[in-house]
Amino acid sequence: MHLPAPLRRRHEAAYTLFEIMLVLGIIAVLVGSAIYLLGNQVEFAKIQRVDSDVQAITTALKTYEMMNYAMPTTEQGLAALVTRPTIEPVPKRWMQFMTSMPMDPWNQLYEYANPGVKNPNGFDLYSKGQDHQAGTIDDVWPGK
Repeated sequence: MHLPAPLRRRHEAAYTLFEIMLVLGIIAVLVGSAIYLLGNQVEFAKIQRVDSDVQAITTALKTYEMMNYAMPTTEQGLAALVTRPTIEPVPKRWMQFMTSMPMDPWNQLYEYANPGVKNPNGFDLYSKGQDHQAGTIDDVWPGK
């Protein structure tokens, strides 16, 4: 059967199902390889985020200390940066330093203790890490 010229050109320009599936297969292999190769980079990025979050929270805590002559207690926690503490010592010159409680990359609250266990002359501030358990090898301390 002989097709007219316009139909023949349109028929010859179309892709076959096999060609489309071949291209999709190649794309899937490339995306899979990229995800595999970047897998470790995602964990590294989360650890870097903990470092930068801890720096920002530390700056807010030091400003709180400058205004109130004391850091928030362990009981007051980091919530003292978001809402005025109601337990002693209640700060006289309180202001809101953060709009919400800071969350780590694993969607958990950061751990705060004052005085700290690791830093008895200061405070401890760290992420419990992927396992959500404090005191395990998975904890992410700033600079580690």
